[in-house]
Amino acid sequence: MTHQENWLEKNFDFDFPSSRYIEFLAFLRQTPTRLENLVESLPPDVLIRRDGDSWSIQENVGHFLTVESLFTGRLDDYQNNAETLRPARFEDNPTDKADFNTKDIQWILREFRAQREAYMQRLDALRPEDFGKVSLHPRLQKPMRLCDTLLFQVEHDRHHLLRIEELKAKYS
Repeated sequence: MTHQENWLEKNFDFDFPSSRYIEFLAFLRQTPTRLENLVESLPPDVLIRRDGDSWSIQENVGHFLTVESLFTGRLDDYQNNAETLRPARFEDNPTDKADFNTKDIQWILREFRAQREAYMQRLDALRPEDFGKVSLHPRLQKPMRLCDTLLFQVEHDRHHLLRIEELKAKYS
């Protein structure tokens, strides 16, 4: 299995109706279960094994937890009519600093599930027209609707789920 494209070089097409947010919410809602199913019964040595300089399975799982605060914050940005969305932190990366390989995988999964469920409750409370609100994405330098940001998050979830599948196939 080959490693997928570099996330930072990925291109996005946001030429779709904002009503697709319903589909994106359904995918995002399932990510905690997908993660749990991927890592269940994996032994600790497989979970924390790094592939060169890239993150282990457990670090990829932990990344879902650290990045959730970025997406929650961006939802705040949309709700506060911010012109520009808050940027992701690539230097001094919170995932690297969290040292997830020393943490309990069940704790990481529980924390992520709790944060994702709280985030989904906020999204579920929005009106359909709220998903058309626009803010500038700081790295892509593109105006993005909230529904575009949800697609971005779906693709981010998918990217890391696939990476975990690659590592699982390689090491177990």
